[in-house]
Amino acid sequence: MAMEILNKVLPDSETEPDVSHDDGDRERFAHYVQKDKITESAVTGSPVIALCGKVWVPNRDPKRFPVCPECKQTYEDMMKGG
Repeated sequence: MAMEILNKVLPDSETEPDVSHDDGDRERFAHYVQKDKITESAVTGSPVIALCGKVWVPNRDPKRFPVCPECKQTYEDMMKGG
């Protein structure tokens, strides 16, 4: 299922970066994204989709943030075959 999230094609209305000013919980984490999608985003400025479903244009150093628990759990489940 997680790979479906990473590989799905979103309508243009869903590919806008998240610029909302909600509680910001997802802004406090480094998220798991396919490496080639991060490279593509760096070149084109297109948004990426994390394993947890967050859509945004990466522009910060992920090493400065703790790993998103949703992304981490999804990744671990994928590695187990879940």
